[in-house]
Amino acid sequence: MDRIRDLASKKAAVIFTKSSCCMCYSIKQLFYELGASPAVHELDKEARGREMELALIGLGCNPTVPAVFIGGVFVGSTTDVISLHVDGSLKQMLINAKAIWF
Repeated sequence: MDRIRDLASKKAAVIFTKSSCCMCYSIKQLFYELGASPAVHELDKEARGREMELALIGLGCNPTVPAVFIGGVFVGSTTDVISLHVDGSLKQMLINAKAIWF
């Protein structure tokens, strides 16, 4: 869990994904379209990916990917991020975390 928290705090926006996950791809594209350049950690390509996935479960991530952190804070998975985007607060969260500038 420490590794997840450490990685999540190193950049303003961090997404834990799997390379074969279509929802992960969609969330990454949304962040790119909003002007963010998130740190992306593909668990299926990480040496300690399974351990990291178990840590995400311990943090309450279900499903485990995509797991989105903004400003070092766990935001949620696909449904949570899309809801934030629809109500307009995702962009403001990214601005507040200095993941995008306007």
